[in-house]
Amino acid sequence: MREAVSRVDGVMAIMRESNINTDAIIPSKWLRSANPDFGQGLFGNLRYDEDGRERPEFILNRPGYRNASILLCGENFGCGSSREAAVWALVQFGIRCVLAPSFADIFYENAFRNGLIPGLIDHSTLEELAGADPVAAQATFHVDLGELEIAASDGTRHPFRIPPLRARALMMGYDEIDMTMRHAPEIETYLRRSKHENNWLFPDSLGLDVAIASVDPPEA
Repeated sequence: MREAVSRVDGVMAIMRESNINTDAIIPSKWLRSANPDFGQGLFGNLRYDEDGRERPEFILNRPGYRNASILLCGENFGCGSSREAAVWALVQFGIRCVLAPSFADIFYENAFRNGLIPGLIDHSTLEELAGADPVAAQATFHVDLGELEIAASDGTRHPFRIPPLRARALMMGYDEIDMTMRHAPEIETYLRRSKHENNWLFPDSLGLDVAIASVDPPEA
């Protein structure tokens, strides 16, 4: 099991660009270590200059956003290479929820496996949240997984989408194996019934010895 997450409260950092890829999220140079600091490497080429100094204009380097826990982005977030470290970097930095109109498929799957909420929003919601007053934007937002709702700092509320089974797994801290094992009694019942009704599918239930035939190699 992993850490359960049902609600994320915090500042929302806004990166409105579309097609932010995994190479931008965690550049490859931050992976070349036996013990990489993925959180420090998050958006490494955008956060730091060639000498390793912070770029003050980048959103996560600005006062009020250094401890952001929610990221608001454009469509097709997480495209590019399939590196799972992109999700690890976000989570280790402290981002527990990414809101976007769409996600790349592999990133979307990796997010669920690592306890990151990938909330799907309409383009209109993106525009409303991104257009918030800069001062108000540094106030706390609330992303409620149970209600599938984003409560903004100005009191407005916006819906987001996640498949119900996925939302339940995040709130329980379950991965796919955990979700499957919840049904272990039903699986055992099904197997027993199948062995009884279709025992030809289960050679062991017929008392047969199934062995792989040994074939001598052909003579040279």
